[in-house]
Amino acid sequence: MPVEVGSIVEGTVSGITNFGAFIDLGEGKTGLVHISEVANDYVKNIHEYLKQDQAVKVKVLSVEKDGKISLSIKQAVPPKKRSSRPADYDWNKADETPSLSFEDKMARFLKDSDEKMQTLKSKTKSSNNRKSNSHSKKVFKE
Repeated sequence: MPVEVGSIVEGTVSGITNFGAFIDLGEGKTGLVHISEVANDYVKNIHEYLKQDQAVKVKVLSVEKDGKISLSIKQAVPPKKRSSRPADYDWNKADETPSLSFEDKMARFLKDSDEKMQTLKSKTKSSNNRKSNSHSKKVFKE
C-alpha cells in the first residue's frame, strides 16, 4: 500500500526515543511520530503511551522528497463528537472520576501556559511587523 499524505495506515512501533517514535509501515518504509503527535495530552514520558512492537494507527502528515515520513497518532483517531446539549449530571452522586495528581495538573498547566505564550508571542510579532511595514511605506517630502 503506498504511503500518501492524509491516509491512515497501521504500523508497528520499531523504536522509541525521547523526541518521538519510529513506526514501521511495512514495505521497507519507516516514519516518525513526533512526541507532540502521540496524544492530545501533554506527553512528558513517551514510554507511558507507547511500547516497542505495539501496533498503532497513524495518519501520514507529510512525505518529504528525501523519503522522510511524518506521522501522527493523535490525528489518526477521530475527534469525539460533542453534543450540543449539556451532559446530564447527577449532583447527588459522588464524583466517580479520579482527580488528577499534582504532577498531572502541573503538566497540563505548563502545557496550556506554553501554548498561550506562543500564541501571544506570534500575535505580538505579527503586530510589530505590520507597524514596521507601515512606517517604511511613508514617503518623506522635503
